[in-house]
Amino acid sequence: MANGQWYPPEWPDRIRALAAGTLTPVAPKRAATVLLLKDTDTGPAVHMLRRRASMAFAAGAYAYPGGGVDPRDEHHVRWAGPTRAWWAHRLGVDETAAQAIVCAAVRETYEEAGVLLAGPTPDTVVGDTTGDDWEADRAALVARELSFAEFLDRRGLVLRSDLLGAWARWITPEFEPRRYDTWFFVAALPRGQRTRNVSTEADRTVWIRPAEAAAAYDRGELLMMPPTIATLRQLLPYATAAEALAAAPGRDLTPVLAQARLEDGEIVLSWPGHDEFTQHVAPGGTPG
Repeated sequence: MANGQWYPPEWPDRIRALAAGTLTPVAPKRAATVLLLKDTDTGPAVHMLRRRASMAFAAGAYAYPGGGVDPRDEHHVRWAGPTRAWWAHRLGVDETAAQAIVCAAVRETYEEAGVLLAGPTPDTVVGDTTGDDWEADRAALVARELSFAEFLDRRGLVLRSDLLGAWARWITPEFEPRRYDTWFFVAALPRGQRTRNVSTEADRTVWIRPAEAAAAYDRGELLMMPPTIATLRQLLPYATAAEALAAAPGRDLTPVLAQARLEDGEIVLSWPGHDEFTQHVAPGGTPG
C-alpha cells in the first residue's frame, strides 16, 4: 500500500457476504478513546501506542489509549465538570450512557497510560500516580477486580469530566466481526503526571507531533486505522493543547460509518466525509 492505511485481507470476502445477505452485522459495543496531548517547543504532541502483533484486531497499528465501556462504568461516581445531562446532549445518548462513556475514557486512559483525569476536589488533579499502591489499583482495574467507581471512592477522588473534550465519533463498519461505537476525546496531560507503557495490548508508546505522525503514515511507515489518522489530521491547525480543547465543543459528533457497495463486481469502500480512505477492490484483487 502507498500509505499506512489498515486494511485486513478478509474484508473483501466479508463485504461480499454482507451484500449477499449471508453476513449479519453484529451490534457495536460502546467505547471511548483519548487523544492525550502535551505542549512542546514545536507544538502539541499526542500520546500513541502500537498494538501488539499478536492482537486479533488492528495488530501493529498505532492508536490512542481506549477501550470498551464496562457495564460498571454506569455506577455512580463522584463527578466534576459539565453535568451528566450536558454530556448526554453532547454525546447524543441518555445520561446513564453518557456517564459510562466519559468514565470509560478516563478509566482506559489510566489503565493504558497511567494518566488519571481525577482529583481530590472538583478543581484539582492528582500528581504522581507511579507508586506501588497506584500500580496495584491500576492492575485491579485492568483485571476487572475493581470498578472505577470503587477506585475513586477508595481514594476519595472526583472524576474531572471538564478535562475532556468530545472530538469525534466513529462506528466500526458493519462487515467487521468486532464492532465499536467509539467516542474520541481530547485531553491535556495533567501537570505532575507522566505516561507509562503499561498497556498489555501495546509493545511501544510514543509522544509524537500530529504532523510528524501523519507524514509517517503518508510514507507507509506507520500503520493506522482511518479514525486514527483522520483525528490526527484534525489536530494540525492547533498550536497548543489548550487550543484543541477549546475547539472541542464546536466539533461535529455525527457518527462516521464506512459504506461498501458492489459496482460490476468491484468493491467500493468509503467513509463519508473522508475521501482519502476510499478503496476500490476488483474481484480477487487488492485495495487500490
